[in-house]
Amino acid sequence: MFSKIIVSRAAVAGPIALAGIFSMKNNNAKCNEDAIHPLDYGWTQDGNFSSMDYKSVRRGYQVYRQVCASCHSLELRAFRHLVGVTHDEAAMKKVAESYTVEDGPNDIGEMFERPGKLFDHFPSPYKNEEQGRASNNGAYPPDLSLMAKARHNGKDYIVALLTGYVEAPAGKPMLPGLHYNPYFPGGAIAMAKQLTDGQLEYEDGTPATETQMAKDVANFLQWAAEPEHDYRKKSGAQFLALLLAGGILAGYTKRLRWAIHKTGKTSYTTKYHGGNFPKPNSPK
Repeated sequence: MFSKIIVSRAAVAGPIALAGIFSMKNNNAKCNEDAIHPLDYGWTQDGNFSSMDYKSVRRGYQVYRQVCASCHSLELRAFRHLVGVTHDEAAMKKVAESYTVEDGPNDIGEMFERPGKLFDHFPSPYKNEEQGRASNNGAYPPDLSLMAKARHNGKDYIVALLTGYVEAPAGKPMLPGLHYNPYFPGGAIAMAKQLTDGQLEYEDGTPATETQMAKDVANFLQWAAEPEHDYRKKSGAQFLALLLAGGILAGYTKRLRWAIHKTGKTSYTTKYHGGNFPKPNSPK
């Protein structure tokens, strides 16, 4: 009896030990990575039938315009894309006119500057990449149009990065012009901390805390990366509803047309054509 208990415990302990070894290997692999993975902040728009928080998107555009636009471009989005999302058409025209856009050439072949219009894309803060690198100690600020999709767990990464600046730990050398952020690959990032509490005043009166601004600009950048977010979910729900209705109709039609054949009885008889063959059901 005692030997059976030992054997059964060994049979159970073996797989547990192997699972522990494999889990230790996985943990070691994660520890070898050069950045911390951001937490899941639980965004409301991640639900299957949830839309984006457009109040937050509007506040996020304000953060982008007042904080991020001085270094980062948003070249894949035009002012007209924000009509009906964060502003109405009249308000967005005023926003576009506050930008200066280079256009041309004119009749004499020269480029000129004019106020922005709705069909214009957001202008880049730099004329070219070389100017951008020269203004940022050799680091070129990336375009933010697709940043929420270009990084793993994009929204969570943006929030964690913007709020994750801390002092470099002991033994971590930092080159001049770099700042320590454990969420950035390698830990050394050229962008300094950008958000502080009360840095700006929201138009809707929401307290502009560091975390609130980080969340709002992450929402805005997610919208910039996939402005079709709500339309895609709505179209998917409509397709599923039509598919369900079509399945019900097809099932009812099948039952209506084939019920008589499934419940009926069919019998076959052999016709007598004369000759030497006996008639059906007649004695030989």
